[in-house]
Parts: sequence; C-alpha cells; structure tokens
Amino acid sequence: QVQLVESGGGLVQAGGSLRLSCAASGRAFTVGVTGWFRQAPGQEREFVAAIVWSLWGGAGTYYGDFVQGRFAISRNSAKNTVYLQMNGLKPEDTGDYYCATTSKSGTIPQARAAYDYWGQGTQVTVSP
Repeated sequence: QVQLVESGGGLVQAGGSLRLSCAASGRAFTVGVTGWFRQAPGQEREFVAAIVWSLWGGAGTYYGDFVQGRFAISRNSAKNTVYLQMNGLKPEDTGDYYCATTSKSGTIPQARAAYDYWGQGTQVTVSP
C-alpha cells in the first residue's frame, strides 16, 4: 500500500503562485508515475500534470493543455515527494487538487484510471 498526502493549497489572488506537495509513504517503487488532477465543483476530475520517474534518474513530464507553461511538476527522490509549482494562477484554476501514483509500466499519464493510489486532495482557491 502507498499513502499520499497533499499539502500547500490555499487562497491566492489571480496572478499569484502556490506550490503543492504530494508526500508518499509505504511501499516503495523503483519506477513510477505520479500525477496531479483537479476537480472544480460540478466538474469532472481533469489531468493537470504528471511525472514519470525511476530510482536511477531521468524523468519525463506531461501537462494538460490548459497549463500553457504556468505550472511545473518535479520530484525530490530523497523525500519521496512530488511538487506542483503553480504560477500565474487564474480563477478558473480553483478546485480540489489530487495527486495519484502507480508503478504500472505503460501507464498513460493523462488517464485517471491508470493510477492505483490517490491522496485526499488539497483545496486551491484563486480570487479575481
């Protein structure tokens, strides 16, 4: 089992920044995919970003089309934590942000069904 705990959400004005963290504990993977998804009230959960990583280094990153260079996903292997740096926030970025992870090979990072473990979410509110 893997436990994921998100943190870093909050209230910010439009144009501001937040850094979300996703700390993993429990069973250790040697390779994995960790993604961020978000869900606005009344909307479906949508893909934000993902990072494909391994213990031997190297990483690939993926982003939702709406990100347009504003967000950056990264991973600190020593802390087993994935970060989502969000800059230039807009009111439409408001929602609950969830991280998820899997060790399955061939994972499509944008697919919610690909992930085995999910965190409880952290709320992001962007005021106009």
